[in-house]
Amino acid sequence: MKKKKIFCAFLLSAQFFLLEGQQIIVFKTSNKLPVKVSNVHLFLAGNFNNWNPADSAWELHSDSLGYSHLLKHMPKGIYRFKVTRGSWQTVECTADGKPVENRIIKVLNDTTITVDIKGWQDNFAQPEKMHTATAQVHIISETFDIPQLSRQRRIWIYLPAGYQTSGKKYPVIYMHDGQNLFDAYTSGYGEWGIDEFMDKLPDSKECIIVGIDHGGDHRITEYDPYDSKYGKGRGSDYIDFIVTTLKPYIDAQYRTKTDAKHTTIAGSSMGGLISMYAILKYPHVFGNAGIFSPAFWIAPEIYQFAKQQKLLSKSRFYFVCGDAESDSMVNDMNKMADIISSKSVSIKRSPVIIIKGASHNEKQWNGDFPDFYNWLINGL
Repeated sequence: MKKKKIFCAFLLSAQFFLLEGQQIIVFKTSNKLPVKVSNVHLFLAGNFNNWNPADSAWELHSDSLGYSHLLKHMPKGIYRFKVTRGSWQTVECTADGKPVENRIIKVLNDTTITVDIKGWQDNFAQPEKMHTATAQVHIISETFDIPQLSRQRRIWIYLPAGYQTSGKKYPVIYMHDGQNLFDAYTSGYGEWGIDEFMDKLPDSKECIIVGIDHGGDHRITEYDPYDSKYGKGRGSDYIDFIVTTLKPYIDAQYRTKTDAKHTTIAGSSMGGLISMYAILKYPHVFGNAGIFSPAFWIAPEIYQFAKQQKLLSKSRFYFVCGDAESDSMVNDMNKMADIISSKSVSIKRSPVIIIKGASHNEKQWNGDFPDFYNWLINGL
């Protein structure tokens, strides 16, 4: 009996230790919600649960008056979220049916967050989505084989306006999340507008851009080289696909400069993580990397990998993020930049850009891309 009491005391102590340093946050709705259905289930989807719109651990609970609330213990930090009814088709919106920006909270101490929901997206007719890709954007294949993953994927390519008549060879940038690069029709939350930017460039600064669609539910594991709570990491297989399958195909079918100096890999968030991994694993293939808002938090092993890898003397890295993305984004990115700097990579070849007030979204990366591209092309 005495041993049992000691064991219970140990469990209570352990629980207290785990919760110490975390804040008590109460989320509650400010009014009875304007929904057209009964038995409504409300969820919070944010950067605290990988934006899962139906995460049972983040479901609000109704009281007898029809209001909803949820109590959570959360570490201090910056969080972004929206309220859903279980899917992104039933996400909250404005009173006139327009999308709302992510809610932002900065957790510093115990507090109550009051949520005022004006409407639900599925209660409004959605505006017709329009294709915005310019004439220089083409689909190589809707079902390009990825033998390393036993999957297929859509592959995009941007060809410079002078490609058909110039006869010249071009540098190539390989980019992830192809759905969001060129076309508003396929993008989930806005496009990068890369084709519109590229169309304005002079012939001397043009290049080819290859976009690889993400794998939907497989996105996290395909862009992570390490195992995590989200599943077995397949990032190494994904990068092997680009290096041993896709790049040889692109080099054979198009006029490209095939050397590492003229081959770049770039992406944002999880795409930033896997781009970092790619240039570390294959420095003789990728001479440059665009690391936009990298999700290093999900794969801390990447730091040790970076310390162990040898870089080419001319490898180049472009680090960029916003200071309002998360509580750790800037520190995480600076930590990696310091590792690269310790390998005698100059600031000119590995600039670190922090955008004041910028958040974690396509709008930010749309604004970041021109400066990245100018840095890239001027260094070739």
